[in-house]
Amino acid sequence: MSRELAPDWILKQALDVQHSANMTWRAPNGATATNPNPPETPGLELTVIGCGTMGIAILGGVMDSLSSAHPQDHVSIPGKSVSGTSTPAEPLPERLPNRFNACVRRHQSAKRIQSELSKYPAFDKMTIYENDNLTPTKAADVILLACKPQMVGEILADPEMKKACEGKLLISICAGVTGEQISAILGEDNSCRVIRVMPNTAAAVRESMTVIATSTPPLPPLLSHLVTWIFTRIGRVVYLPPSTMDASTALCGSGPAFVALFLESLVAGGVAMGLPREEAYTMAAQTMRGTTGLVLQGEHPAILKDKVSTPGGCTIGGLLVLEEGSLKGTVARAVREATVVASQLGQGKIGVNGPRGK
Repeated sequence: MSRELAPDWILKQALDVQHSANMTWRAPNGATATNPNPPETPGLELTVIGCGTMGIAILGGVMDSLSSAHPQDHVSIPGKSVSGTSTPAEPLPERLPNRFNACVRRHQSAKRIQSELSKYPAFDKMTIYENDNLTPTKAADVILLACKPQMVGEILADPEMKKACEGKLLISICAGVTGEQISAILGEDNSCRVIRVMPNTAAAVRESMTVIATSTPPLPPLLSHLVTWIFTRIGRVVYLPPSTMDASTALCGSGPAFVALFLESLVAGGVAMGLPREEAYTMAAQTMRGTTGLVLQGEHPAILKDKVSTPGGCTIGGLLVLEEGSLKGTVARAVREATVVASQLGQGKIGVNGPRGK
């Protein structure tokens, strides 16, 4: 068979054409895949205050999208849900972040940012500040507040910081801290627009489940498109009312730990029955990944469970053991407990994990 008719050669030619099209595609506003801000429109400056694990993950997703010819290949774009709360893909914002500031307190944290983000071309537009939140906040168009919840008041209460936030968009991912609390710290007459967002740790692999609190009045379309764009760089997004944010923190923020515990339990059972530990982790993780993939494609968990449970089979035997152990009620109570704790942490309480009655 000639080279021109070989499947591998045909595929290569098709991919080359697709790549060329992506590189030259131009959005209605004049942006291209590799240059998202049209020449006449300056990009935005994004400052991350408290740039730890989550801040690095978000910056990594944004920088990766800016430098990739296929910026959405790795992103799980959500579809429209039955409840109407999932956010469909929105138009490309007119202005995207292309300059970045990361604020940290320790030199070790600065070295970590350098190590994890320097692989992206956009890192050339990154400045790292140690023990200085004010300078990069003054320069920012968008502020991402990613510090520990108990530090929010200390950081934002400074009069100079309040002034630096004037007229800007502040996105808070601080667990338990409401938008109203942040606005109260900044002052009623401060024109800073505050939006509360809750991503989770899977942002590191671009598989976060991010909940964005709706606001009153609603965000203008330009800001809404920007916030959605930033967080779809790291996974899926839904918009929900602010009253649901503590429950969202429990389900999405604490959820990975609950899932990891169940994964460990599956592995322990496999190892007990002779499976090699490393292979058992891979098997359990891929089984969970495949199951969640089916659910995200529309399969109902109860129907999926019944499909696997043949009469008199091994699955139904194992399920009955889990039911006898009240697995569903115990996990649901864990989410409820985490919701209560998130709410109390947001109120500044300490020692909130003390014993509580059932």
